[in-house]
Amino acid sequence: MSCESVLHQIEVALKTIIEIVDNIEEEDLQKRPTPNKHSIGELLEHIALICKADWHISREATQEDMQSFYAGVSYKTLDKLKDGLLANFYTLKNNYMNLSAEELNSQTTSYWGLTYTMYEWLLEILAHVYHHRGQLHAMLVHCYNKDPKILMFE
Repeated sequence: MSCESVLHQIEVALKTIIEIVDNIEEEDLQKRPTPNKHSIGELLEHIALICKADWHISREATQEDMQSFYAGVSYKTLDKLKDGLLANFYTLKNNYMNLSAEELNSQTTSYWGLTYTMYEWLLEILAHVYHHRGQLHAMLVHCYNKDPKILMFE
């Protein structure tokens, strides 16, 4: 299992998200293309939390733990979003690089009952980041005609 490769792909996705953030304005954070769904800022805040939040979930945090975690974090500006994206990624990377092979193969269960090995959780985090990056790109391009014109893959 190559955590380094998966972590590299997460980093690529996050760096392209930062490039997207560099192409929008603070006022874009308030835009909400669909009523009762995330605004661009709320989606970016969610993306910024994925690496750290999903790490906690993979370590069997309870629903109450996660509610407390989410309540204690706020990234309301473009700079705070970018800082959060990177800080939470480097925390995830450090945590994963310190897991033994045995720990990577150990299974943990989320508070809603999903069981994966720690390596599978890392793959889930990768998929989660790419999923929301695609949502962000689609919101900007199709709802606001703001194509960031960046390479999305290496």
